[in-house]
Amino acid sequence: MAVRIDPTRSMQSVLGFGGAFTDASCYLFSQMEKAARSSLMDQLYGPTGLNFSVGRTCIGASDYSRNAYSFDDSATPDPTLSKFSIEHDQAYILPTLREALAVNPELFLFSTPWSPPAWMKSNHSMLGGNMRDQYFGTYAQYFVKFIQAYQAQGVHVSAVTSQNEVDTDQDSKMPASLWGQYDEVVFVRDHLGPALRAASLDTKIWILDHNYDLLGRVIDELEEPGLAQYVDGVAWHGYMGSPEAMTRVHDAFPTKHAYWTEGTPDLAAPDNATNWTKWSATFTDILKNWARCIVGWNLVLDEKGMPNIGPYECGGLVTLDSKTQRISPSGQYWAFAHFSKNVRRGARVISTNGGIDGVEHVAFANPEGDYVLVLTNSGSTTDVACEFQGHSTQVHMPQNSVVTLKWT
Repeated sequence: MAVRIDPTRSMQSVLGFGGAFTDASCYLFSQMEKAARSSLMDQLYGPTGLNFSVGRTCIGASDYSRNAYSFDDSATPDPTLSKFSIEHDQAYILPTLREALAVNPELFLFSTPWSPPAWMKSNHSMLGGNMRDQYFGTYAQYFVKFIQAYQAQGVHVSAVTSQNEVDTDQDSKMPASLWGQYDEVVFVRDHLGPALRAASLDTKIWILDHNYDLLGRVIDELEEPGLAQYVDGVAWHGYMGSPEAMTRVHDAFPTKHAYWTEGTPDLAAPDNATNWTKWSATFTDILKNWARCIVGWNLVLDEKGMPNIGPYECGGLVTLDSKTQRISPSGQYWAFAHFSKNVRRGARVISTNGGIDGVEHVAFANPEGDYVLVLTNSGSTTDVACEFQGHSTQVHMPQNSVVTLKWT
């Protein structure tokens, strides 16, 4: 059966694709020779490269940092944030962000905390634990100061998530903070949302930033009186559950957007460098369930998955060999290439139907008027007929292949 494209039925607009500017990745960028770093930036953000247009930054340390830090590492409570400083990020994170912005000035950046400052938490540590509600107001001002400080450095933060992975403290093995469902509601509705408005900031708020299986929590939160006015959308991870969760939330709250904000290569996987069909099929499912963006995890790590202060063995989108400085792309990198190089910001996901077993498909209408179809064959070698506007195109697809077609 042919794959048929129907441009009369459209879904969400696409914001873009990208990866995370973790402390680890930015440090590795800073250690590269200037010419090599510039080449990699062009490879990731340039119009002839991946053309990435969305990036995630960290508000303080994540597990992929060289050390645990916040922007107010006071030894005693500092409710006025008198010791707030982004000095840590000025060394190599902000310079890396400015380099990326120089290559793609349209880069949309959103930022995520893994942990509030230790003195705001019940365990007095950046590792695990949970937030103390007496500091909700102070923490909202912490966000405001962060956004304003980055803006003063020439880096605009377009959105924030309330917390990375709200439903776990990671067994206190890394920067993390557990947020109960109602605590997140109260923080966003009564503190963060009003604080951003009072500061006249246009920064959007995305809740959850965790897995599909927390679908019920999202629906319950958005039903809470007063919250929805401050929430632009929901940030999703795909480590547990099904992407259909995004469609279920969309059906319940059509004005709240879905953003896919983390998914990492597995450094230990034997096919990490060649599993492009796995990732392309994953991206296809995500986009067919209303996500406006797809953002991976670390842009670059070394061959051991370092720097890392946490318990997980993730791979970078690309691997930088610490001895030879050779860059090796992951399978995720090659999957991204089919989407990010061809699907523009503002494109609409459009309907496709038909097809054959083992071949996934998703199509887009770009704002410039061209159309894109991405086919992913996870099965055996096959031929696929693609029908669009009265014409049929025959595509030969080897096993384990991804093919992109464009009509202009």
